[in-house]
Amino acid sequence: MHDAPTPLSPNPTAPPFTPMARRFRGFLPVVVDVETGGFDWNRHALLEIAAVPLDLDEAGRFVLGDTACVHLEPAPGLEIDPKSLEVTGIVLDHPFRLAKPEKEALDHIFAPIRAAVKKHNCQRAILVGHNAHFDLHFLNAAVARTQHKRNPFHPFSVFDTVTLGGLAYGQTVLARAVQAAGMHWNADEAHSAVYDVEQTARLFCNIANQWPRTQAASE
Repeated sequence: MHDAPTPLSPNPTAPPFTPMARRFRGFLPVVVDVETGGFDWNRHALLEIAAVPLDLDEAGRFVLGDTACVHLEPAPGLEIDPKSLEVTGIVLDHPFRLAKPEKEALDHIFAPIRAAVKKHNCQRAILVGHNAHFDLHFLNAAVARTQHKRNPFHPFSVFDTVTLGGLAYGQTVLARAVQAAGMHWNADEAHSAVYDVEQTARLFCNIANQWPRTQAASE
């Protein structure tokens, strides 16, 4: 479980900081991790999505918002490499998996993201991920298959913790970057979308919070 975000403080004496809507050109960072049936987003099935919209605490630091997660039924006609299931540990016919069709699954994930975008007066979400374009490509492919009309994400821009972790800690592997940042990594829980997305979110927050919070965004 992740640390609960601290509500924004109404205290007028609190130190000023730049609101979320002015930090990234009106984009809200939302950390995403997907588990899939392979590496080809046009050929392999999307099996699980987890997402964490970022929030701000009373001092203007980035913190984790509420995690949303959903399992997906493999879309018709797509493939699943058995080796991918060995890595993720996903059991497709597990009775507690409660998988949803792609369109319904996207609705489940997108609704809280749109609410977070509205809360922070942002224009749209921007995907944060570890090897972020992998996650974005699978998400965009599902959006295209379902002809979903309310995708909150920017279609091609991302923040990638591979680059940020390499810059901040000299590490590009998620587990090593997390540990270099002084945080715990549990290899037994890795490759679960929820665990990976929350660790990626903590890593992004750890790096981004080193940036001055009172610096105004350029107009």
